[in-house]
Amino acid sequence: MAIRTAEAPLALRTVSSAVDGYFAGFNAEDYRAVAALFEADGVLLAPFEEPIVGPEAVYTYLQAEAVSMRATPVEVEVESDEMTSDGTRRVVVKGRVKTLLFTVSVRWTFALTAADTIQAAEIKLMASLQELVQLDRG
Repeated sequence: MAIRTAEAPLALRTVSSAVDGYFAGFNAEDYRAVAALFEADGVLLAPFEEPIVGPEAVYTYLQAEAVSMRATPVEVEVESDEMTSDGTRRVVVKGRVKTLLFTVSVRWTFALTAADTIQAAEIKLMASLQELVQLDRG
């Protein structure tokens, strides 16, 4: 288990080109490029949403929900360089997402295939319920 924390932007490419591409594409608002990183049956598990399955659905979701957001990875943890029983390896990235109205701490958990594509990406908000309620009040 390796953890890397950065005061400057993380060199995610050394961990996974798919994870690096996810953040680069997300921040460039190139949601087609982000969606292309997912397997045909790949899943995006976004907060407050049903599972979003497949690259086209991922693209549609990001195009509708992520415009003007910026993701800043701060820490990355490779749970294991070996594949798990489901044939993936896990990479956890902690950081922040800035929207037009607020900034929130986030944890992304990526399940990557042997070919370094995304089988699943789970996004968890790290804010407390009280913090989330206050966000709605502006």
